Amino acid sequence: MRVHQTTPSAQVLKSLRQIVATDLYRHEGAVGASPFWRHYCWTPGFRYVFLLRLYHYLRDDTRWGRFGFRQFTALLLRRYTFKYGISISPDTKIGKGFYIGHFGGIVVNTDVVIGDNCNISQGVTLGQANTGPKAGCPVIGNNVYIGPGAKVFGRIHVGDHAAIGANAVVVHDVPPGVSVGGIPARVISDKGSQGYVNRTDYPS
Repeated sequence: MRVHQTTPSAQVLKSLRQIVATDLYRHEGAVGASPFWRHYCWTPGFRYVFLLRLYHYLRDDTRWGRFGFRQFTALLLRRYTFKYGISISPDTKIGKGFYIGHFGGIVVNTDVVIGDNCNISQGVTLGQANTGPKAGCPVIGNNVYIGPGAKVFGRIHVGDHAAIGANAVVVHDVPPGVSVGGIPARVISDKGSQGYVNRTDYPS
């Protein structure tokens, strides 16, 4: 009896479809070809994130990654970096359900780690501190909202369900489930990202 075996390429493709579906669901509340193409054509943040996911797929795939498609995808990302003002390294570790609501002025360092269901707004920088006890890059937890113009620097951890207010400058750890704001950022409420991070109940 012949036993069907899933090839590495098929496994990687399935993983790509699953994670792209979570990104799409954050925008639309639904998945499928129609919402995918609508957001790919008309939502710059979704298009950019899809190309990030595609780059990862082509890097890990044992077949298609060998034919120059990964390099072509990298060139597309480079073009959209200048067109949309989004600069996220293709090698940045990003969890499922990533949402960029508005484009422009977004900079994310290669060594930043972003958890599941995170929202990033326009003007956000997630950057590296080069000196001192916090030298390094941030780790962003799950279900985190980062408001317009916020800056997060250094080897700090932003806890799950936290919210970072507009134009805040975060240089210290953020506890889970709180909202922070100001320069430097401090805790201003215990509401966290509730109401800001939505559509996380995507189908498995």
